[in-house]
Amino acid sequence: MNFITCPRCGRECYRLFDSVCRNCFFETFKLIELPHVLHARICSVCGAHLHRSRWENIGSIEDVVLKAVENALFIHNEAGDVEIYLEPREITPYIYRVRAEVDAVVREEPVHAEAETEVRIQRSACDMCSRESGGYFEAIIQIRAAGRFPTEGEKSRCMAIAREAMESMKRKGDRLAFISEVLEQKEGLDLYMGSMNASRQVCRLITSELGGSFSESPTLVGMKDGKNLYRITFSMRLPEFRPGDVIRFRGKIIQIRSSGKKVNGISLEDGSRFISTPEELRGAEKIGNMKDAILTVLVSIEDNAILVLDPETYETVAIKKPMSFNAEAGSEIPVLKTSYGIFALTHSEIPQAK
Repeated sequence: MNFITCPRCGRECYRLFDSVCRNCFFETFKLIELPHVLHARICSVCGAHLHRSRWENIGSIEDVVLKAVENALFIHNEAGDVEIYLEPREITPYIYRVRAEVDAVVREEPVHAEAETEVRIQRSACDMCSRESGGYFEAIIQIRAAGRFPTEGEKSRCMAIAREAMESMKRKGDRLAFISEVLEQKEGLDLYMGSMNASRQVCRLITSELGGSFSESPTLVGMKDGKNLYRITFSMRLPEFRPGDVIRFRGKIIQIRSSGKKVNGISLEDGSRFISTPEELRGAEKIGNMKDAILTVLVSIEDNAILVLDPETYETVAIKKPMSFNAEAGSEIPVLKTSYGIFALTHSEIPQAK
């Protein structure tokens, strides 16, 4: 093997790196560079990290510290097969020391370098938390019900759907997905929402599960950078009829069993299945609810009719025998008395009234 003399140090070597030997080359070669002090800004409320003028949810404080070092660590562009090891050490809740070790290959030669930096934590409120605490909102969702007031159960479920949607959209990056205020009105709920898009999604989710419809009404509130700024009011109407309601629709007496985008029920007169939509049921008359069912005495059974005692007058009246009826004379059966007559119920229908 022919050796070459390094023109800088005079050592003999088998190859030159930029006209000098390996030792002389790597004496001045900087594999890595890392500032002695770094600053990481963290939201004191939600823990988000400010990165390149944008707040991001990264994870724990240690994750934020490591991310800050990774972003600041410079590695020479000639390095290949790079392996990085970072060792963070908490000095105080506001100061971390991080040791960085890097192994790489430069011009077919293995190289190792080490550096250390201090990461100082700065805490302040992020844009989302500042707006949320300040009552910022882009939209209002007004939750109402057609022809009635929403029940406590419906209001609780609407709130649960809204909160679940906000958490999901926050995880996907919508930092304005929050509810800044909830006002309970006699006729329903008003939700003040930080994000217009999130509000629209909440309305879609509620109507998909509970049924009903919603409309949008924009209001001009100002201008920014030459563009009009709007707030939107989402007017939501839950279905007029709920599971357990008994209605008269097109001459039929229907017990509502489920209500959403489709309304399912059963005829109390012949047991036939009923399917409709909330829109089609507008104008239907509510004549009772299954919780109003009471027990009365079954006097006798005929082919297509039964004789029962009127639960109010105790007179014997004949009513239509329900399908799958298997009670015996002298026993008590559930009935529902309405302005359109008395209807016998099967025991399987009673849980619907609870």
